[in-house]
Amino acid sequence: MKSPCTKTFLAFLVFLPFLCLSCKEEMPSISHIDPRIGRIGDILNIYGKNFGPERNESYITIAGAPPTSSAYVSWKDDQITVKIPEFADAGLVYVYRGTNKSNPALFSNKASMPEQVRGAETGSGPRIASVTPEAGAIGSLVTIMGSNFGSSRENAGVWFSWDAESSAPAETKTPDAVEVPDSDFGYELWSEREIRVRIPDGAISGNIEIRTPRGNSRPVFFEITGKPGVKIFKDKRSYTLSFSVDIRADIAGMPNALYLWLPKPIFSSSQKNVRLLSRNIEPFVENYRGTSLYQLLDLQAGSGQQITLSYVAEVFAVETSVKQQSIKQEPGSPIQSVYTLPTPILPADNPKIAAQAAAIIGRERNPYNKAKLIYDWILKQVKIENSPKSGEALEALDELQADSYQAAMLFCSLARAAGVPALPISGVLVNRARRTVKHYWAEFWIDSFGWIPLDPALGAGAAPQDFNLRDDHSEYYFGNMDNQRVAFSQGQNFLSQMDPRGRVASRPREYALQSLWEEATGGLESYSSLWSDVTITGMYVQ
Repeated sequence: MKSPCTKTFLAFLVFLPFLCLSCKEEMPSISHIDPRIGRIGDILNIYGKNFGPERNESYITIAGAPPTSSAYVSWKDDQITVKIPEFADAGLVYVYRGTNKSNPALFSNKASMPEQVRGAETGSGPRIASVTPEAGAIGSLVTIMGSNFGSSRENAGVWFSWDAESSAPAETKTPDAVEVPDSDFGYELWSEREIRVRIPDGAISGNIEIRTPRGNSRPVFFEITGKPGVKIFKDKRSYTLSFSVDIRADIAGMPNALYLWLPKPIFSSSQKNVRLLSRNIEPFVENYRGTSLYQLLDLQAGSGQQITLSYVAEVFAVETSVKQQSIKQEPGSPIQSVYTLPTPILPADNPKIAAQAAAIIGRERNPYNKAKLIYDWILKQVKIENSPKSGEALEALDELQADSYQAAMLFCSLARAAGVPALPISGVLVNRARRTVKHYWAEFWIDSFGWIPLDPALGAGAAPQDFNLRDDHSEYYFGNMDNQRVAFSQGQNFLSQMDPRGRVASRPREYALQSLWEEATGGLESYSSLWSDVTITGMYVQ
């Protein structure tokens, strides 16, 4: 007769194979799709692994919408065959198996793709004749030949396709794009017939077009290649915000002038469609290196002036997945060369910083792994608190204590010392009560992939009051970023004085990292300035 313990053990042995099978269940993974560009009714093959031997309750989506059951031709663990449905347009393809979701692959509907203009060119708008090469990786150089581009760029730009994960039906989605930025050495040449640009962070395969004040070009298809991973933009949140500065002249003789640099929310792949809503005074220069430059002339003693600005910005959460073994560094690239240099707030060449970086990374050569080792070391060794502290990156290293500013500067300093391009980001966090607090985080660059975000302070759990901090914050805030923030500067914005004899005022640790905020010239001997906090006046979740 078997004892109760023996029966229990035998039952466990019977159940063990099923337990092991469930443990081994892996995420579905798409390697590629064929064709990448097709028409309604064509057969689409999705190749990869872990799709499951049968469809059962599994399904795919194209541009956010699932095909009908009758559209599926076959379903195997490594291949899915489906007829392209009528609603299919340019968008991301996903495989869903239970609660697991695959990485995305991009599909484009050939019927909706523009064709290159041929023959005689007419009109004053820009015309694209050729794009060389026809495919390329993020950060690589592209040459666009054509006509009517304009002798200088001014308010013109080049736009690449961009997409965000959305639950909206495919037929209601409109194509979106990301502009080549002034930063990241985006524009190398702009002339009437030739443009040379670098493929911007966040770009996906799809249309490329030139937009100028004289009109937009006909889009041309361009393929993004060589990405060592996936970057997903999701959970769009729109913010309306305002901020102001109050000026009062105390001692003023004539003539005089006061210059004020008011930062703008930045444009990036995760912060888009930034628009001015209102302002009470027109600026002296609309866009001076990412700021609005104001000139107040001949202020009289005892007089006051207020400048108020209001903007709207769309902020997306970012999630990244990188295949470390697929990363290839491009030696000598401009981003690699410039964003590893030391600066006054990023002392990458300091012996203490260099020695600590070398001790952290050891023999590691992969830039992604280097960044992760530095991030983990900061979270483990540095006590990061929400309360503001004094000092810079070196003080944080010496004392092993930091606030969000010091933690971001320390990460960037160590990363640059380790040969990893890195930038600090400054802006504001938005809590549940829609109040803002100044905050700093960082990004590092991976060739052919783009910028990867991280937030050491939130990773350490140092969140302001009433902020929605994730339970998995230490893991999440390396490679991913929430949408509860608005960024005002990427890197440090170095501005030039209007008058070499002007008396300047800097504002360190503000919501934008810029070298100048105020400059008094002429007979303006004494004045006071009061800069408001950034105020959230509206928030819309979509």
